[in-house]
Amino acid sequence: MAILFKNVTAVLMDPAHTVLEGAYVAVEGRTIDSVGVTRPAGSFDREIDGRGGILMPGLVNAHTHVPMTAMRGYGDGHNLQDWLNDFIFPVESRWDDRAVAACTSLGLMEMIASGTTCIADMYMRTGVIAQAAADAGISANLSCGGVFFGEDFSPAVCVDCANETELADRWHGHDHGRIQIDASLHAEYTSKPGLWEWTADFAKSRGLGMHVHISETKREHEECRARWGNTPIQTLAKYGVFDVRAIAAHCVWTEPEDWAVMAEKGISAVHNPVSNLKLGSGVAPIPDLRKAGVNVALGTDGVSSNNATDLFADLKIAAILQNGVRCDPLALNAWDALEMATVNGARALGRNTGVIEAGRDADLILLDAEAPNLTPCHDAANNLAYAAHGGNVILNMCRGKVIYENGEFRTIDAEKVRREVLDYAVPVLFGRN
Repeated sequence: MAILFKNVTAVLMDPAHTVLEGAYVAVEGRTIDSVGVTRPAGSFDREIDGRGGILMPGLVNAHTHVPMTAMRGYGDGHNLQDWLNDFIFPVESRWDDRAVAACTSLGLMEMIASGTTCIADMYMRTGVIAQAAADAGISANLSCGGVFFGEDFSPAVCVDCANETELADRWHGHDHGRIQIDASLHAEYTSKPGLWEWTADFAKSRGLGMHVHISETKREHEECRARWGNTPIQTLAKYGVFDVRAIAAHCVWTEPEDWAVMAEKGISAVHNPVSNLKLGSGVAPIPDLRKAGVNVALGTDGVSSNNATDLFADLKIAAILQNGVRCDPLALNAWDALEMATVNGARALGRNTGVIEAGRDADLILLDAEAPNLTPCHDAANNLAYAAHGGNVILNMCRGKVIYENGEFRTIDAEKVRREVLDYAVPVLFGRN
């Protein structure tokens, strides 16, 4: 299908930070065909008049746990370990496939409506999540977060080895690569060397990426050093975990030696500022990571530790947090934050998106530039980083397919999902009738 966006302010997210007024962006099938200020030749199946709206690449949420929409606001006011052990883990033990499907669809609705076109998700019952993401039309890198606490490891006794194998067999490359599978370890502190080695070998043999929680809290970081004499990054690196394209979520307590390893191996850090602030985990050293040559992407983490998946909110916090902590208004700027949420996220996930240019995947979102909070517009990048919110998104296109427009979901039955969450999932998980 050929679609033409016209009369838009196009924020391309190219290295030159180009903003085109009165732009035309043509889409052919799954990819962007042309970008410019002159109407392209030919006819189109649909023309979308942006009326001066802001067109930008779809947002990439590079670390999340989508089904945890069920726990929105549950267990607030605790540190990470108490929150997990006393609230989250007991609820998660009650999951079934139907509840995961409902809560995943709810999370995808929230993300799609607020401008996300691609996610990296780590969670259990991942095949159910894959089906929901496939049905919703969003792109997704999915992983199950391998866990093993036993002393004598073998793939036969670790259920997550079977889960990862089955997941890759069934879903990796689905729909021309829209659904991809990453190998994954939940974290250093929830697994053992046997699983690290198996997962590293599995990723390399299948050509998969890697997704791991890294140095989210000071306690995690220091206990790892006490166990192994090294930080989580350095410890896992010795077992080959990062010998493939990899994303390290959080990186709050990482150190200069870690940044050197990350830069050398091409490990992307995923900054989760709202979740880390809410849980009191700390503030990731983003300017230092960037200066060391580490690619930094952006994530919301799960709704249970963020309460929302509007990536524009995390984008704003990311843009201003370092400035306040370091008493330096130039520590990060609007373009830095926008890059984390688009092109850097695409790079972290191995995706051909994040920039509006010919040949890229047609992952595009249109924002209403006439909204009160975006009026006036002296600088499009500043408005997007500091003023925009997910409610300004009026259209979401993933790989050339419009999946949300003017408040209407094109691929998800919103009312059915709400009923499933409230009438089935919540009672199953929390025992409420």
